[in-house]
Amino acid sequence: MDTHLPDVAIIDVRMPPTHTDEGLRAAQAIHADHPEVGVLVFSQYIETRSAAELFAGAPAGVGYLLKDRVADVGDFIEAISSVAHGGTVLDPEVVRQLLRATRRADSLATLTPREKEVLSLMAQGRSNTAIAGALVISARVVEKHVASIFAKLGLAPSDDDNRRVIAAIRYLES
Repeated sequence: MDTHLPDVAIIDVRMPPTHTDEGLRAAQAIHADHPEVGVLVFSQYIETRSAAELFAGAPAGVGYLLKDRVADVGDFIEAISSVAHGGTVLDPEVVRQLLRATRRADSLATLTPREKEVLSLMAQGRSNTAIAGALVISARVVEKHVASIFAKLGLAPSDDDNRRVIAAIRYLES
């Protein structure tokens, strides 16, 4: 890459050898080491944390498109050209997911340190009784913390959803 600097690198998020996030890590490295090279990430999935990291520094010359939403070759070529010339290109669905992740992180920031401890133990699959034992508090106090966590995360009671699981997922995604 150092010998031949392209105008833009088009990188799939999932690349060998593990097909997990090698492409995103490569995109981050290219963007950090060669900011003059545009980096267009092309993916089947939205990796919100890595996408946020990619755009966090200097978003100029960076793009993130979803494969199944690029239907027009002209639009794809326009995105490549824009990124190559220092522009930023984001699939609207990526923007939506990044904003959702930011709101989730903001709601987690409202939790007290003790509520974060309780939520961490919930995410580990612990029962209220086990949480009480681990934190040396009563089960009733744990119930109050859990209720407060649900309220702060905007998780109203529902017959269709398990608030405990949703809260744990939000914690793990943050």
